[in-house]
Amino acid sequence: MWSSRDKIKILQWSNNGFWLHYKRLEKGSFQWPGIEDEHLSRHISHRQLNWLLDGLPLHSKEAHPHLTYRYHDE
Repeated sequence: MWSSRDKIKILQWSNNGFWLHYKRLEKGSFQWPGIEDEHLSRHISHRQLNWLLDGLPLHSKEAHPHLTYRYHDE
């Protein structure tokens, strides 16, 4: 059965025990990259990890589009 790819669990070792991180996206799905090397691993930066956890692909030039704000005076 194919999952919707909107949930992720991360197991992290910290000194004397494990942390279990769990995240579910309200909208969209995680854009996890394919792993092509024989070691089944990929090095990514902290910034790229944050993008993946926000449901964004790694190949984005920016995490979020540039926004222009306009103020309305009454």
